[in-house]
Amino acid sequence: MQETRPDTLWTRTAAAPPTSGSALPEKADTVVIGAGFTGLTAARALAKQGRRVVVLEAGLLGSGASGANAGFLVPNFAKADPATVYSRLGPQKAEGLLRLVGGGADTVFDIIREDGISCDASQNGWLQPAFGEAMAQVLRKRASIWQRLDRPVRFLEPGEIAHETGMDIYSGGIIDESGGTIHPLDYLYGLARTVLREGGLIRENAFVQSCRRGPQGWQVEFTDGSIRADSVVLCTNAFTTGIAGLIGRTGVPLRVYQVATGPIDEETVARISPKRRPVGDTRLNLFTYRLDRDNRLISGGMAVFPFGARERVAKAVVRRLASELKLARHPGIEVAWTGTAIMTPDFLPRIYDLGEGFFGGIGCNGRGIAMTAQLGGLLARAAMGEAPQDMPISFLRQKSLPLHAFAPLVASAALAHARLKDRLTR
Repeated sequence: MQETRPDTLWTRTAAAPPTSGSALPEKADTVVIGAGFTGLTAARALAKQGRRVVVLEAGLLGSGASGANAGFLVPNFAKADPATVYSRLGPQKAEGLLRLVGGGADTVFDIIREDGISCDASQNGWLQPAFGEAMAQVLRKRASIWQRLDRPVRFLEPGEIAHETGMDIYSGGIIDESGGTIHPLDYLYGLARTVLREGGLIRENAFVQSCRRGPQGWQVEFTDGSIRADSVVLCTNAFTTGIAGLIGRTGVPLRVYQVATGPIDEETVARISPKRRPVGDTRLNLFTYRLDRDNRLISGGMAVFPFGARERVAKAVVRRLASELKLARHPGIEVAWTGTAIMTPDFLPRIYDLGEGFFGGIGCNGRGIAMTAQLGGLLARAAMGEAPQDMPISFLRQKSLPLHAFAPLVASAALAHARLKDRLTR
């Protein structure tokens, strides 16, 4: 049994988590495995349609990636470019996927407003500065594609980006007005409260070992019990033990470290983030930052070598913040934490058909909060019987990544290469 949640900025500042003490039934309409953003968004949609929903969470609410991210809402791709999506999928399918991705942040903020979730929600836009003139040209084209899809995206000239960030190293950038930030753990707790209020049930410390199809539907075996269901939705991100391995082994896991500094002064805030917009630039070794409600800076990074990485990466991230943002004084490290993201080979989201009435969703690819809202909605529609051809994401058969155990080594090598290439570009 997991007794405590990881020590993060969010666990230190969140409201009390909801509790669900009701006994589970012998049968549900849908069992959702995983109580992160994806699973609880799916459960919310199902419960609002009157479905009997049971959510099984292997740990505690917020103990996975949904409680370990940085709270950015980015309605865009981290790696895949919209132009590439068009060439890969064709006009009709690509447009459906792009509209889905582009609307991700709006979906989250709509849920927050509809459910009255208190989570420091701020839909004040997301900035992507361009590092180098070549990337500026890429972002100009990217902005024009999003504009044709009626998204509130526009290109900013170098002077505008400098005003927004206090940094003069960029050759322009884009702003998506629909992006923003939230307190992710409070948002997760808010989703859970809605599920419970709508009649759903949530069981923590319920590790699911297996799902078997029988004459009466699916038999879901978990810690200290089992439950039957007409449909099952698997939302376990990068985890690979038990039933989670079905989808967790289909992508490359990335260990990401997040850091929150001590609060910075208002004068510095006005210089580096006058409109308090989150920032993520185009460098291969990505530079990101945002402010929380108390003016802490939040940023993150990865490690080439994982041993003793948390303290080492935390110090490096804050040194980079101080250097890039020209901070007058070192802001200190208040708390550092880590979580695991997952990247699909083509950097696109996926829904897996795991059997009749059994579906799994994965592939936020570094855009966790916005994309999980869309994936959760699609998985709920699939569980209610909507035809795959009506979905903006094609249903795939599950196929584990060859040599999955060695994937972190590939990620480490890619990070080392990215850092070198950024230095040469500079």
